Amino acid sequence: MADGNQSIMEKAEARFMDKQKKTAERSKATSDYVSEARAREIKTARLRELRLAKEEADRVAEALNPTPKKKRAAVKKAAAAPKGAKS
Repeated sequence: MADGNQSIMEKAEARFMDKQKKTAERSKATSDYVSEARAREIKTARLRELRLAKEEADRVAEALNPTPKKKRAAVKKAAAAPKGAKS
């Protein structure tokens, strides 16, 4: 009977160790996910700031040195046949 109790204890201990291992793995995966998300947020904010600064610099440069607008080329219309004529 002692052998039966010992094997039950070993199985219970093995299950407990498995649960602890899975919990530790889950916790590590969650912390990895959170740290990656935070790094992504920081990078996105930095890139947004750079983009906005560049757009503002472009606006200021455009205000100081406006580029002349291009004149539109005259569009040549093809000689159209009269409405009543058939081909």
